[in-house]
Amino acid sequence: MPEFLELLPPPEALTRLLENLPAQVDPEEIDTVQACGRVTARSVVSALPLPTFPRSTVDGYAVRAADTYGANDSLPAYLQLMGEIPMGAAPDFAVVPAGCVLIHTGGMLPEGSDAVVMVEHTQSARPGEVEILRAVASGENVLKVGEDVAAGAEVIPAGTRLRPAEIGGLMALGITRLEVARRPNIGILSSGDEVVPPEVTPGSGQVRDVNAYALSALVQESGGTPVRYGILPDREEALRKSAARALIECDAVVITAGSSASTRDLTAQVINSLGRPGVLVHGVNVRPGKPTILGVCAGKAVIGLPGNPVSALVIASLFVTPVVQALLGLKRGGPRPSVPARLALNLASQAGREDWIPVRLISSQDGYLADPVFGKSNLIFSLARADGLLRIPPDATGLAAGEMVDVVLF
Repeated sequence: MPEFLELLPPPEALTRLLENLPAQVDPEEIDTVQACGRVTARSVVSALPLPTFPRSTVDGYAVRAADTYGANDSLPAYLQLMGEIPMGAAPDFAVVPAGCVLIHTGGMLPEGSDAVVMVEHTQSARPGEVEILRAVASGENVLKVGEDVAAGAEVIPAGTRLRPAEIGGLMALGITRLEVARRPNIGILSSGDEVVPPEVTPGSGQVRDVNAYALSALVQESGGTPVRYGILPDREEALRKSAARALIECDAVVITAGSSASTRDLTAQVINSLGRPGVLVHGVNVRPGKPTILGVCAGKAVIGLPGNPVSALVIASLFVTPVVQALLGLKRGGPRPSVPARLALNLASQAGREDWIPVRLISSQDGYLADPVFGKSNLIFSLARADGLLRIPPDATGLAAGEMVDVVLF
């Protein structure tokens, strides 16, 4: 029976894989309004300051701060009302000493003024006069020119996944088109003589294809474009032919095969035949998913996943997702969404092996309980019933009930 070449810890295995991939991003230009969720291919530099003019952050009166010093409810300051700032227009006059101007939120400060008194802290004394009931400091309730962004500053680095906030910021700067990383095409091959498409009623001994569609969803969620190559028989020539085609047409290739030692060995042989350096990692010290194969052929990642759906999906989150992120130029090391929770049950683990356990989050008075979802690695709904995964580190022999843990969300 073929043996694993080496069982590497997942972080070391991932590092070995990514170190053998070229650091190259394929850019494309798109409308900014369509860029939410995409990754910047170039850094974005602002040609203008933001704001471009001093603006009020409140409704009130633009004043010279010095004219309000010492003002309070019992001893107010009295300022001459000089007029009102129209919204969307520049004021055509300056504030003089002991003068003030009515201004609205977002309005442009007139020359001579350096602060705004909130309207709540004022009252009308006599016609043409405003009573100031609270002093303001210079710059109070004012956005200064360039306070948000300085002209020439980098506002979004390359390798940033764009969120609604970034889209809004780009629009504020008038950047309506930008370069983002092209979504990488990830070829997905399923093999197995017992596997049939989802629309087919399985016969005796047959199962529907779960992995190709679960992995397609994971690739799409990660920012890539899945390209499915159908179900292949467990024969080397058929697998090699489709894998070679996928390697030409796609940016990375994922192969899901059976869990038997023979099919694992077949996948490794095929990867080694596709180009150098071939197989880099044959076996990862993790559960589920020990029979994982990581390779690079002709500068592209080729990953062999276990056939069991739970194992395939968990391992794909550890290795396929980072490959997609690398192809996008997304900066590594960002936090994965997680929730702190208290473990509901004792969990045993083997020292030296990293375990990933599906858990369900249950609300409690002092937070969340992490309730393990037990099931064999070929039962996909054991994973579907979970809210996230709990990691047991390799230096632990288990976790105790009541211990605080981080649950990595799906």
